[in-house]
Amino acid sequence: MVEMRVAGIALDAASRSPIVLLRDPSGRRQVPIWIDQAQAQNIMAGLSETPPPRPLSHDLMAALMSAGGLSLERVIITTIEDATFRAVLKLSGTDGETHELDARPSDAIALALRTGSGIWMLEEVVASASIPVDAEADAEDAADFRRFLERISPAELVRQIGKAQAEVEQQAPSDSEPDGEADTDTDTDTDSHEDDTPG
Repeated sequence: MVEMRVAGIALDAASRSPIVLLRDPSGRRQVPIWIDQAQAQNIMAGLSETPPPRPLSHDLMAALMSAGGLSLERVIITTIEDATFRAVLKLSGTDGETHELDARPSDAIALALRTGSGIWMLEEVVASASIPVDAEADAEDAADFRRFLERISPAELVRQIGKAQAEVEQQAPSDSEPDGEADTDTDTDTDSHEDDTPG
């Protein structure tokens, strides 16, 4: 297994969807996981040194675990199934018992950031889903996403999501196109745009 760290949040150049970037210890490989705006904000809140004025969902989860005598040892991103990443939470109780819970990687990452727990990924997942690191482009993408979040209102966010969905639907080839003229590069598989999907 490889212990990963959150390198930041970037924006997909085509869809403007947020991506959480996990980087390996060498700094040479990173794994992008597509998430939605709410999940991106939860992860960014976990990265922030300033706690929110009121607990967010993942802050509450961490508090409930502590109150129940559970600690998060680590999260492990175990596989990619049907174009979606899978993760588990490794928990231990004060009685010495261990527990393993299925989780979305975005939730697991947000919780790990709040509890100081390690984020691990199986080597085969890193090998199959990683991309080369371009630190300069990463910093630019992260800055773009921060500016995007700072200036957008909730109403505008809903409008942007609707616009992106409409554009994807318009790009889908119609049944009336003659054979050989459909745009075979268009990705109409909605799974590729859902939470926790690889690029």
